[in-house]
Amino acid sequence: MVEEARNITEHAGVHEQIDVVLRIMSSHGGGKHGKGKPLVDALEDVAQQCILHGDFELAQRFQRFAEYAGGKLFLEAVENYYDAKARQRSEEFIRRLVAMGTERAVSILEELRAEEPDASVTDVLAFFQGIAQSIDHIGIGDGDGGIQLAAKQLKRLQQYGHMELVLRDLPRSAPAETARMVSEFIEDADAGMLAQLLELRARRAALASLRELVNDPKSSEGALHDCLKNQEWVFGGAYVAELARRQYAPDTILDIPLLRGDGSLHVVELKRANIESLVIRPSGQLMLGAPVHRAVSQTQNYLKVLDEGREPILKQHGIDVRRASATVVIGHPQYVSDRVTPQQVADTLRTYNTHMSRIEVITYETLLSSAERMLTLTSSEQNSATI
Repeated sequence: MVEEARNITEHAGVHEQIDVVLRIMSSHGGGKHGKGKPLVDALEDVAQQCILHGDFELAQRFQRFAEYAGGKLFLEAVENYYDAKARQRSEEFIRRLVAMGTERAVSILEELRAEEPDASVTDVLAFFQGIAQSIDHIGIGDGDGGIQLAAKQLKRLQQYGHMELVLRDLPRSAPAETARMVSEFIEDADAGMLAQLLELRARRAALASLRELVNDPKSSEGALHDCLKNQEWVFGGAYVAELARRQYAPDTILDIPLLRGDGSLHVVELKRANIESLVIRPSGQLMLGAPVHRAVSQTQNYLKVLDEGREPILKQHGIDVRRASATVVIGHPQYVSDRVTPQQVADTLRTYNTHMSRIEVITYETLLSSAERMLTLTSSEQNSATI
């Protein structure tokens, strides 16, 4: 897949970085860290070069390669995107599973009708919910009532996840119409549709994980950063990619460096969600607390360093950091003390941001809400296209 990816770009800089990857993959031994870390770093360097040349699709491809090499993504997921033969096998497997599941569901309904001719729709729903709840008791790993699965079996679960995506997005209709549409959907399901559904499902899962972390008062900045890595979509459509490199100047490591459509840099600085003094009321008037001012000052220093190092950074890394902008994500209204309402938090931040030119401060509540709206809109568009 790496060799095939090399053939679809003509940029010499990208070719050079890909050749480094191929040399690492073909070398014997790997030194202190083995091939793992050097290979992941080399793949991320390719992604960085692709971003700099504006080839964001190829950059995403190598970011996925890096996630697989780093043990964060199963090979089947990568093959589903970039290996045509493997994708065809996966699609055929999914179609067969959907067909088997549909036939089995019809068989179960026929048995239920024979035993209980007067069964209502509510009875049928309760019956299938009971089956679903029984399945939920099957666990993975060591635990009370759980089972231990081998690694290859865990990977196979991913294909069941693909099947769930297909079933989950089926339109609701009358039984005969549903059967017809299921049949047509199975025939027409292609890699592009499955990839879009898989991407949407991955985004839903990422957003659910972020919300869970935000709602945990013990969550650290590091945990929040790990959850938001390579999730640039969360911050809005203005950003085309997350840059692989986080350090562009000494002693300045950016949390999440994003690339705008015009090639400029946008810095995201992440702080904890549990900030009691996010908004305070020292003399009757609401104002932002010290943690916010410290975070903004830190971000101002980052922007100052980037401005001063514009020329060498542009020459060495190809990123224009002059007049870069930034977003500080900090706090959540649920943790604010002194009986301050979420609306008061939002109003206080809005007032503060109107006096800022390059830095915006938002809460995790705002980040989650805007990302949720984006997902809802994307899901509606995909359902309309599918129908």
